Amino acid sequence: MTIHVEGLVAIAIFYLLILVVGIWAAWKNKHSGEAEGTNRSETIMVGGRDIGLFVGGFTMTATWVGGGYINGTAEYVYLPDYGLAWAQAPFGYALSLVVGGLFFAKPMRSRGYVTMLDPFQQIYGKRMGGLLFIPALMGEIFWSAAILSALGATLSVIVDINIKMSVVISALIAIFYTLVGGLYSVAYTDVVQLICIFIGLWISVPFALTNPAVSDITVTAVKQVYQSPWRGSIGKNDTWVWIDNFCLLMLGGIPWQVYFQRVLSASSATYAQVLSFLAAFGCLVMAVPSVLIGAIGASTDWNQTSYGAIAPKDRDQADMILPIVLQHLCPPFVSFFGLGAVSAAVMSSADSSILSASSMFARNIYQLAFRQSASDREIVWVMRITIFVFGGLATLMALVTGTVYGLWYLSSDLVYVIIFPQLISVLFVKGTNTYGSVAAYLFGMLLRIGGGEPYLRMPPFIYYPGWTTEQRIHHMTGEMEDVVVQKFPFKTVSMLASFLGNVAVSYLAKYLFESGKISHKYDFLDAVVSKHSGEIMDKTTLVTRGNNIGLSEMAPVKPRLSVTLAAAFKRRDTLAAETVEEEDESSPDSSHHDE
Repeated sequence: MTIHVEGLVAIAIFYLLILVVGIWAAWKNKHSGEAEGTNRSETIMVGGRDIGLFVGGFTMTATWVGGGYINGTAEYVYLPDYGLAWAQAPFGYALSLVVGGLFFAKPMRSRGYVTMLDPFQQIYGKRMGGLLFIPALMGEIFWSAAILSALGATLSVIVDINIKMSVVISALIAIFYTLVGGLYSVAYTDVVQLICIFIGLWISVPFALTNPAVSDITVTAVKQVYQSPWRGSIGKNDTWVWIDNFCLLMLGGIPWQVYFQRVLSASSATYAQVLSFLAAFGCLVMAVPSVLIGAIGASTDWNQTSYGAIAPKDRDQADMILPIVLQHLCPPFVSFFGLGAVSAAVMSSADSSILSASSMFARNIYQLAFRQSASDREIVWVMRITIFVFGGLATLMALVTGTVYGLWYLSSDLVYVIIFPQLISVLFVKGTNTYGSVAAYLFGMLLRIGGGEPYLRMPPFIYYPGWTTEQRIHHMTGEMEDVVVQKFPFKTVSMLASFLGNVAVSYLAKYLFESGKISHKYDFLDAVVSKHSGEIMDKTTLVTRGNNIGLSEMAPVKPRLSVTLAAAFKRRDTLAAETVEEEDESSPDSSHHDE
């Protein structure tokens, strides 16, 4: 095994830079929020809600732009059967940020929530919040694991060092500065991460383009030279699959705590929207060098390079095309700078997912579901422990399981199919309740898992219209096997069925209980008849005029306790900087006085 000293030095410098910035951000903001009386735990989760446009724009862009994004975009452009037409991530995630900014950022930020799960617990109660935490947690953990797994593979290409060692070191650095500084460290390291990617890749592109082994990429875009044109095409039979995948990226990219963590840390609702739009532009800009590198890979005569005569796609290394192009088509100093930047970027992508998972657990599961009397110090310690536990879990999965990408695909599908329709329901549809939410959860999960997941060797038990069987080489065993391919847009259909199921079952349950068709004593989820009873204070209902029931109609409730619990979701100081329309809404206290 040869160790490239220059490569190791380059990576060490970038890692050190990220670590120093993370620790500096933690030190600089250690007293942030104290003057306004903000809890330390809330400062760790949403950065004292004072993230400005510059840092905010970078950190929002880094929600999706990381190692997986730039490597994946280059891979799809390079793959002969896909090409640019199937590299959906740049436009999909950019539109996801636009849709999130237009419709979701303002209501979430203006209501002063702390995590994405807050509105679910407010409307559906703590038990349902706990159920919705499961797909959200799986998504964050598997995303981190997939990122770390990709990092290990990338580093092994560059410096030929042990994959496991590189993954563990990277994870430890990310966990350390996240533990120390919370969202501030994550946000400031995101700035460095994006600048590193941008400079590192743009320095490399001109050298790779002018390499003698590379043909004119404008020619290879439309003509077959070394492989089919990299522009790609969408076959008639694949149209619905393409649409399904695009909707998954565009709409399924919204209901993630990593996104809402940034939205909720913005200094106002309008800022949260502006940051989303800035990030959408940032996503497109950051994809350009990746697309060019994928195109360069498709336009290269590998026989003329140090890589060898067999192309990466034939060695099953298409997913590593970006580090391969940087290493074999650029001068050593350029390649190590580019690869050092990319590896540092990948490492920095894992931090926000780990912080997101621990934020949701500490607040929505530990504090609101089990220990509402927990002190701020206690919640901070729970967060620190879970950052370490979830970080360790993601690292372990990256090292041990070869199916981490399959788990990530499936869990991101479940976030789209289960959480997205319920997020629409809690924010925009009046009258949905816990019965509808449970039904929607089951509908979505059944319809999605029923479609199977070839990557995990999970056969379907629901055969949607247009399904076919294809022979594929399994990525782990290398054996040929028959795989059922669903050509129907079943993910988006599952999402719509989940949404309609929520609305239909909610209104049906409401009608049956309120009309007396079913006795009130059977309202075992306390979701319709007993919605405001003293027994279910876990509902933590927001009391705002014209939106919820007034306190005088809530006889069994202790007024002071209802105010305290509402305050768990809505901090009055978060509303100060909002629009006049939002200020007109009564705070829980004022509703109490009105009565």
